[in-house]
Amino acid sequence: MKELLVQSINNPVLGNLGSINGVGFFQRLLPALISGGLIAGAVIFFIMLLIGAIQWITSGGNKAATEAARGRITNALVGLIILLSLFAIANLIGTFFGVNILRLNLGPLFLDPY
Repeated sequence: MKELLVQSINNPVLGNLGSINGVGFFQRLLPALISGGLIAGAVIFFIMLLIGAIQWITSGGNKAATEAARGRITNALVGLIILLSLFAIANLIGTFFGVNILRLNLGPLFLDPY
């Protein structure tokens, strides 16, 4: 019974937060936020594309409704292109500068000078 009382609570996204300092927390938080934003953007793209497709199907030949559906699908595709561009830029930053934003490591910045 005593073992159950001393178990730590783990966040499924960030893992165990009880034993890390502020730098370690930031190293886990920033990549989790970026990855979460990319996942949320992909889900929003899919939903907007689906809504545009349903609008197109249900337009019934109405020119204004068809144009609105085409605009929604176009906007969803532009959003996906922007999302993929941000991912590519993050990878380019990691390649050129050696700072991988998706797996942030701030350890070398905080070396003890003594």
